[in-house]
Amino acid sequence: MSFVPRSLLAIGTLLLIHACYSAHEHSSLATSLSSAASLLPASITPSSQPISSSSLPLDISLETLASVLLICVGLVLGAEELRPISWRVWAGRVQRGKGQAGEGYGWLEGGKRKGFLNIRVSWSVEL
Repeated sequence: MSFVPRSLLAIGTLLLIHACYSAHEHSSLATSLSSAASLLPASITPSSQPISSSSLPLDISLETLASVLLICVGLVLGAEELRPISWRVWAGRVQRGKGQAGEGYGWLEGGKRKGFLNIRVSWSVEL
């Protein structure tokens, strides 16, 4: 993995950790404010700004989305190049006898599957 994907992953991870910490602080602050407001008399409690602990501020939500986006971009850029799917090539080599049947699929070959009819045996038809 080169420098750019690693740095994107590091920055995204730090932003995600900070967003989680900020969300936790917001939640605990809202809880403590609501419990402190319940102790005050009704005449002192400001009714113009209700305390809600259900929604996060916009900056924390945007920071979380940006960090997840940076992490995803870093993972995609740092991934190895995808290899083409070559099941057809492998099956052709095994059928011609040039490939090894035990390349991870040995349990499929050699008649080890019980209950399956082998249709590739040589048939002799007499007329």
